[in-house]
Amino acid sequence: MGSINHKIIVISAITVLLVGACTVEPTDQANLPAATVRVEPEQQLFDDEVRVVEELKRERMQETDAVASKVAGSPKMKHRTDLYAAMPASNIAQLRAPSDPVNRENYAHFTDNPLHRVAEDPFSTFSIDVDAGAYSNMRRMLNAGNRPVKDAIRIEELINYFSYDYPRPKRRGTPFSITTEVGPSPWNPDTHLLHVGIQGYDVLRAQLPSSNLVFLVDVSGSMQSPDKLGLLKSALRLLVRELKSEDRVSIVVYAGASGVVLEPTAGDQVATITAALDGLTAGGSTNGGAGIRLAYGLAQQSFIKGGINRVILATDGDFNVGTVDFEMLKQLVEERREGGIGLTTLGFGSGNYNDHLMEQLADAGNGNYAYIDTLSEARKALVDEMSSTLLTIAKDVKIQVEFNPDTVAEYRLIGYENRALAREDFSNDKVDAGEIGAGHSVTAIYEIALAGSAGRRMGGGRYQSEQPATGNIRDLALVKLRYKKPEGETSTLIERPVLKADIVKDLGLTSEPYRFSAAVAGLGQILRGGKYTSDFSYPEVLALARGARGDDPFGYRGEFLQLANLASSL
Repeated sequence: MGSINHKIIVISAITVLLVGACTVEPTDQANLPAATVRVEPEQQLFDDEVRVVEELKRERMQETDAVASKVAGSPKMKHRTDLYAAMPASNIAQLRAPSDPVNRENYAHFTDNPLHRVAEDPFSTFSIDVDAGAYSNMRRMLNAGNRPVKDAIRIEELINYFSYDYPRPKRRGTPFSITTEVGPSPWNPDTHLLHVGIQGYDVLRAQLPSSNLVFLVDVSGSMQSPDKLGLLKSALRLLVRELKSEDRVSIVVYAGASGVVLEPTAGDQVATITAALDGLTAGGSTNGGAGIRLAYGLAQQSFIKGGINRVILATDGDFNVGTVDFEMLKQLVEERREGGIGLTTLGFGSGNYNDHLMEQLADAGNGNYAYIDTLSEARKALVDEMSSTLLTIAKDVKIQVEFNPDTVAEYRLIGYENRALAREDFSNDKVDAGEIGAGHSVTAIYEIALAGSAGRRMGGGRYQSEQPATGNIRDLALVKLRYKKPEGETSTLIERPVLKADIVKDLGLTSEPYRFSAAVAGLGQILRGGKYTSDFSYPEVLALARGARGDDPFGYRGEFLQLANLASSL
């Protein structure tokens, strides 16, 4: 090492001389005596430096080879070499097998709604939810042979995936009908279920107002697979075939940057619109924020007063450049909804799917969320339920149930964890809530323990009275609903009492919607860990659902039976 250090010093000295020679000004050289002006030719200095460096390299290579030879000759290394030489080629191939792909799917964490003592907290308030994305996402996981992620199971979305035969409103002046039913709980013989069903009025497809639709399509590199961009294009083609000449369609794409692929085009120009869709290819990063801004701007330019104005965002939700902060993206959408433009989100793909973002963006944008795992699901969301998906009949819809402490001891709401509202929010028209599309039905299920029953799980406090508070033993609860018309700012109140005399004693005598929705709620709770369902099992879910399958024209309920059977085997 001494010789190496010596050569480093020599290089440094040569370098100093070279720099000094190159920086001496001509005027300075002229002022010096001739004998003292000695500048080495530049090429000579360079050659000397190269020669020294090459010599250093040779010496270091020799030292490295010596160390390697010493290590290779050690007993430990010799043992490893012999071991690999004796190993069969098949075992070596196994050692070199690539690792499983990293799963970067994103789901918002939440805990199940807790039990409440009616004597302490008689009010339950929440925003309605008509999204169904969690159900089709669960189906995708089960069909792939995987038990669904716990946080991917939002039970209200499983229940509301199915339509129920609730009575339809008789006139549009009151856009909803409210149905209630109380019967035995299938997982606890000592408790009951309170079933609340809301049915919105329907609008025939031919009677839909003109639509101004902007397809906002993610064409980033993460979308480059058949179950993403390929399925996305096929799904949007289905919707395009249902449009009229009065409708308008635009297409905005985004990757690292965003741009307009199709300017507003009449809905009956199917060939032009599908050609634009067919030309989409994937590549690049994902600047979703820029795409959202551009899409809303284009929708505003083509705004149809009194019509349907909606951005349809189709993506895996994997935003990675531009505005990527979750709260900032929500705020961006919230600011745009005030202009009367709704947002529908369509989710695609797996591995990097951002369910959390897709669901919350739709909520913030006064819209709805669907996860598209098959072309059949695309048809359900965009064709069969076209009116529900596109046309909003009421906004800021809230439900509040007030339980009577004289007849009900405890309650818990099954699902709707991320839709909870404060009691005072129910009457506050400034608080945002969910929207309902034409023909949509919404179902909410409470598990309740009657006063004095064995189903109570929470004891009273030492200083709290268990005596009746009002002496009213007729009512179980009062169901209240508030909504605004799509263009309104003041809410309307609907109320419906639930009577103790209406309790159905036998589960078999309850309605098909009651039993089938209870079966779906039971499966969802089991997949989330079954905290409150005791020994309720998959076979019991299947038996309950089979007995309430009823009319099933599209086969959705039959498919549920298959999925429940799949879940039991995982």
